[in-house]
Amino acid sequence: MDAVLAALEGTAVAQALRISRWGYAAVNATHILGIALLVGATVPLNLRLLGLWRGVPVPTLGRVLGPVAAAGLTLAVLAGLLLFSIRAREYAGLGVFQLKISLVVLGALSALAAVRAHGFSMEQASGGRLKALALVSMVCWIGALVCGRLIAFVGE
Repeated sequence: MDAVLAALEGTAVAQALRISRWGYAAVNATHILGIALLVGATVPLNLRLLGLWRGVPVPTLGRVLGPVAAAGLTLAVLAGLLLFSIRAREYAGLGVFQLKISLVVLGALSALAAVRAHGFSMEQASGGRLKALALVSMVCWIGALVCGRLIAFVGE
């Protein structure tokens, strides 16, 4: 595994980002934008699924916030992979990074389970299972956000 991580660090993209202040800043800003879109969309949608704002139809929120969350996740993952490539061996060894990745995977799986069961716009959204998925989603995305910030304060 160390050889794979070292090879990732040795790619031209990783090397360029390591020496380019503005390139790194752009990728980092893209990662933050993705996280903002993801968390900013999932929190209100999940809160609605958990029972807040009962006057707002779930399908209306789902049609608007679902694609925003998906776009945010896509941006965050793509930019995150680029950021990871810069110090792959170091990050891979951090427990907080491993927890972050686990939370991202679990959050994505919970979103896929909700979409599979209730459709992308949550047209038939109801029931205890959906509330459990919403709670898991909230914990995962907020937890991943916190873990991501902690990466800067652990290690070295």
